[in-house]
Amino acid sequence: MSLLVTGSAIVAQQGDPLLFDVDLTAVGIVVGKVLVIFAFLLVATMFMVWFERKLISDMQNRIGPNLAGPFGILQTLADGIKFFFKEDLIPDRAQRRVFILAPFLSFVPAFLLFVVIPFGGDFNDGNAGVVTIFGRETFLQVADPPIGVLFILAMSSLAVYGAMLAGWSSGSKYPLLGSVRQSAQMISYEAAMGLAIIAVVVKTGSLSTHDIVVTQAGEGLGGILPNWGVLLTLGVPFVIFVIAATAELNRPPFDLVEAEQELVGGFHTEYSSIRFALFFLAEFMNTVTMSAIFVTLFLGGPAGPVLFGPGWLWGIIWFALKVFVFLFMFVWFRATLPRLRYDQLMDLGWKVLIPLSLGWILLLVALDLAQDQNWNLFAVGIGAAVVFFCAAMLLRAAVRSGQATRHTLEVPD
Repeated sequence: MSLLVTGSAIVAQQGDPLLFDVDLTAVGIVVGKVLVIFAFLLVATMFMVWFERKLISDMQNRIGPNLAGPFGILQTLADGIKFFFKEDLIPDRAQRRVFILAPFLSFVPAFLLFVVIPFGGDFNDGNAGVVTIFGRETFLQVADPPIGVLFILAMSSLAVYGAMLAGWSSGSKYPLLGSVRQSAQMISYEAAMGLAIIAVVVKTGSLSTHDIVVTQAGEGLGGILPNWGVLLTLGVPFVIFVIAATAELNRPPFDLVEAEQELVGGFHTEYSSIRFALFFLAEFMNTVTMSAIFVTLFLGGPAGPVLFGPGWLWGIIWFALKVFVFLFMFVWFRATLPRLRYDQLMDLGWKVLIPLSLGWILLLVALDLAQDQNWNLFAVGIGAAVVFFCAAMLLRAAVRSGQATRHTLEVPD
């Protein structure tokens, strides 16, 4: 439920006001939004490739791209043009139609994820991010479905089909191994990521991404701290989401699906030319999109102070700056963290992140219930700490028992 300010009255309204009266102007504005988002994602993806190369080279005391354009900024464009002129190979044993379709199943969800992300607007003084374009009030996002969070989870889950079908259809064992790893990894960390998002939904009370931003635009504790999701959920779901999303994107240190020393190149080993470029593009586009999801769920989206000038412009500026922070974080991870073993990756997902995120949701619900019923918050906190400790000890004992049983079965008499 979003809020519009009309004079001195605040009118409750559901969804984008542009779609209440659909005409040619509304259709044109929506098409314009789609074109702007598509152009932004392409440019942002090119920038991300260059930014990652340049930043890692600085961290590792290397030169990095410096020939194509100023500071090598056109190197990504040169690489893209080069892909068009490479030979497009399709293995003899490949399932031809599936092999051709698979890259698009990775690329399209990466684009669709961004359509529910608010990327601008003035969220101060009860404006709720509403802007006026050609005389029509609308939100600076392509769509605001009431189940936007579920749409994010659905699109991120669909991406696994691209990698799985690419490995299976290649007709080779190494891409198949890479795709199996990809599927297991994404399913494992999708659960932890979904539970972290549920914590935000519990505290904001909405599945709409726009309403989540509106909630975070309000004043926080004491009127000093922002009302961001990272503070509403007490920080732990944010950390879980960062780790799970990094694994979901196959970014280091979780890039096991492309472990070159084991799998040659992972699920896209048999791809070349523009089909490989689509996988490459989807990976970096997903990085930009996931950073935008971080900002939307945990850092207030485009909400921020208006220093001077139009408020909607400052919304875009704050959104871009916050996204840039997370892009830097992903590159920093890649430059500094060593790759995990596969058993470590699966243990972290199933034995740490999922139990912790589930327990934290119960804690947040217990605290909300205690506040509503005027219970003693200190006593509730102590009880929750005891329950957490007991659950952790039981889980640890179960894991050690399983390891001991496995070791006994592996060692011959």
